[in-house]
Amino acid sequence: MPRKLHSGIFHPTLRKLQEQNVQLHSYNLMYPIFLIENDDDAQDIQSMPGIQRMGINKLKEHLESLIPKGLSSILLFGVTESIPKDENGTAADHPLNPVIRGLPKLLEWFPSLLIACDLCLCPYTSHGHCGIFNKEIGLDNEASINRLAEIAVNYAKAGAHIIAPSDMMDNRIKAIKDALISHGFEKKVALLSYAAKFASTFYGPFRDAAKSAPAFGDRRCYQLPSGSKGLAARAVERDVDEGADMLMVKPGLPYLDIVRQTKDMYPNIPLYVYQVSGEYAMIYHGSKSGTLKLNDVLMETIISFRRAGADCIISYFTPLLLDLIAK
Repeated sequence: MPRKLHSGIFHPTLRKLQEQNVQLHSYNLMYPIFLIENDDDAQDIQSMPGIQRMGINKLKEHLESLIPKGLSSILLFGVTESIPKDENGTAADHPLNPVIRGLPKLLEWFPSLLIACDLCLCPYTSHGHCGIFNKEIGLDNEASINRLAEIAVNYAKAGAHIIAPSDMMDNRIKAIKDALISHGFEKKVALLSYAAKFASTFYGPFRDAAKSAPAFGDRRCYQLPSGSKGLAARAVERDVDEGADMLMVKPGLPYLDIVRQTKDMYPNIPLYVYQVSGEYAMIYHGSKSGTLKLNDVLMETIISFRRAGADCIISYFTPLLLDLIAK
């Protein structure tokens, strides 16, 4: 006899009972922010309409309207203009870096806010790649992870609660974890690994926003190939073994199978998914053209992340999502 399903979902409450782990609360969201040197400036990002790079004072005004709505965590990306870029990414932890300067102020203004700092060299190197280059061997993994560990410690000293390395260098989690422990931060700073970060065409608008496009070549030699399900599992396993406190899959929507795979591998480790700039632009322009209903397609997408196993979604739509949650 055919199984009948409709009788069990005719009422809204009955439909809710069929949903598992898809509820969305404000703590399930992390808001990515581009922080610039000019404290009182705000810059529109052409490829990401509705999103701005902000100085710390402008960010203060922006957050003051969001925290009462439930915003609980942010992810900071530093964008420098006057500090020179060089081969070693000196600008990443320069005293005038907007993240280094902004962290103490954010902690003072918003003591309950959880603050993560993206850790990578690409926005700060003259060549725009995520590691340090050696003329003889090319990308120098050992030098790169040592430099990343040094920057991580300086972010921790400035007040970061979470260090989020996005570079995809081999063994950078262990190097960063060891450095944080050696400086007494083992109980004060968590490590969120971009564990399964794929080489994606969805990153284009971000590279414009962060001014981090590579000057030559691409990043396919250290980011994951789009079809590499097994390699993603190995990368996640490596980072857990090296001490990652939390894991991330990036991008989001094209890699829901990796989100599910990662959650199945480590059900007890918090899992983040990044709804990246290209996903933001796709939904934004689709809604502006009238092809998509913004609120509906956004919530459907976010629920798909939760259904796949994500505990926290990093999204540029966070301000809108906070309003939708409130409704």
